[in-house]
Amino acid sequence: MKPTTLLLCIALAVTCGNARSQTAPTEPETSQPVSLSELAAMADVIVLAQARDTDYIYRRDFPVKGSAYLHVLIPYKVDQPLEIIEVFEEGLHQNECYFPNPTVFEEGRRYLLFLKKDPESNERYRGLQPGCALDVLVTSDNRYALRIPVTGVELSDSLDQYSQRFKFSDSYAIVTDESITSTERENWEENGWLEPSAEGYTFTQGVDIAIVRQLMGADGVSLDRHQKRLEPEVDSL
Repeated sequence: MKPTTLLLCIALAVTCGNARSQTAPTEPETSQPVSLSELAAMADVIVLAQARDTDYIYRRDFPVKGSAYLHVLIPYKVDQPLEIIEVFEEGLHQNECYFPNPTVFEEGRRYLLFLKKDPESNERYRGLQPGCALDVLVTSDNRYALRIPVTGVELSDSLDQYSQRFKFSDSYAIVTDESITSTERENWEENGWLEPSAEGYTFTQGVDIAIVRQLMGADGVSLDRHQKRLEPEVDSL
């Protein structure tokens, strides 16, 4: 190859590389705290959804590949009408997006999901690098609330000013010594997020989902009016 041709190829490669870096998604390469508005901007899809079923391959009792299927309760930001959403994950890594599978006797957990399109399939989605799911609980007056403490995504938002005490009518508001570590229990009790109860320990704090929606900002809602609706009360448990 002639020297001038080689230099031209190198210049084109550098130019294309710079163009790609300027148009790359804002999703960070390493895990660091992110705000709800930043998550909303990264996500192609934001929904409040309830786990229905999973189809995972397991190794040593840990899922390593497969899909979870969740029923969409509130479609905040969607790229198509969704009733059941498939979330695919593969491998073991930080902030992986696997979900516990409810038994036939259990209702599934509810989550606020932040997802991106799966480049290998138009019919399914994957989690964001900072995390994909925040736990949501049902309150005694049939509302949704983001559970405090927040786990699953390290948020930079200070939610203390929005947190309030709730009485939850959600079975997942109750945890036992076997389901959390002693360090978590002590820290959560000290902060007033968890209290002893007859069944074990009960979460006491949350942020109303309508406030969470406001914190997500303009990027947290679809532009298509037929694809979004107001936060409803829970019809049935």
